[in-house]
Amino acid sequence: MLDARGLVRRRLGLRLWLSGGWLLLLLFAALLAPWIAPHNPLEQDLFTSRLPPFWMPGAEPGYWLGTDSLGRDVLSRIMHGARIALIVAFIAGTATMLIGATLGLIAGYYRGWADIVISRLIDIWMAFPPVLFAILLIAVMGPGLTSVIVAIIVIDWTRFARVVRAEAMTQGAMDYVASARVAGQRRLGTMLTEILPNVLPTIGVLLTLEMGIAVIVEAILSFVNLSISTDAPTWGGMIAEGRLAIHQAWWVLVFPLITLFLTVLSFSQLGEGLKDRYDPVLR
Repeated sequence: MLDARGLVRRRLGLRLWLSGGWLLLLLFAALLAPWIAPHNPLEQDLFTSRLPPFWMPGAEPGYWLGTDSLGRDVLSRIMHGARIALIVAFIAGTATMLIGATLGLIAGYYRGWADIVISRLIDIWMAFPPVLFAILLIAVMGPGLTSVIVAIIVIDWTRFARVVRAEAMTQGAMDYVASARVAGQRRLGTMLTEILPNVLPTIGVLLTLEMGIAVIVEAILSFVNLSISTDAPTWGGMIAEGRLAIHQAWWVLVFPLITLFLTVLSFSQLGEGLKDRYDPVLR
């Protein structure tokens, strides 16, 4: 029989494989969507409107997940929508991490005036309602993918800054940091070589969570027509369209909603699994 530690490791490995496998599959579909998607996601054909998925009566070959009210293939639109979702996730998540983690490290390790200025900036920034702030930014800059990415960066950097600041403070009080300072290492070198490696697991978890949040934010903005063009295949736009025809063509709503849910869940579980495996404190 497996002991408790073996069971935990098996569950951890299964969680990593499932979440990582889904994200790799999604990335593969997004990169190769122009070549492997069954149909053009923008092609309309009213003669094939609201076709059901392949297992239901009335389905037609080639339309695996059915079509929407304009005859556009649901599977092809989900695959092309993954391109937009992952672009927003990777660019916005990475930029948010770099800005927030850098400020958090500086505030948590250097303390003093740097901590005061950054902490007050975080407090002021968090006083604004995030959703309304995002809508205001996009209204000023105009709808578009760049506007969505900038809005996510401007709003969410505080999440990284707060958590990394607290972690840096905790690590800065450890004996190994004091030993490095006694050995003559400069403060910048200590921060980069001693504190940063021990904060990286936390940053990794926050990054994966932020990518999932970025996917949700882009879907919400697409849902209210504040992302890219309404004709472009986005998960939020598909959900908004499917909501209007839920009783006639439920698949237009359900399949992009399931894809969105699995993507956000996979980002979350991947981050938690990586932290459990590589965090030096937990190990």
